[in-house]
Amino acid sequence: MPLINVIIVLIVVGVVLWLINNYLPMDGKIKNILNWVVVIAVILWLLRAFGVLGSLGGINVGG
Repeated sequence: MPLINVIIVLIVVGVVLWLINNYLPMDGKIKNILNWVVVIAVILWLLRAFGVLGSLGGINVGG
């Protein structure tokens, strides 16, 4: 994946998260949980995009 695509996706996700945090009325706890879920999802996406998690796909847990 080209680096420019990664940067564009990070900017779009950041702007969307900023818009949600500023303009949607939510409880602070819900916003905090949403922020953490988005951050963890973006980190996992970045690790997969750069091939770090690609080698972990064959690992089965509990099966």
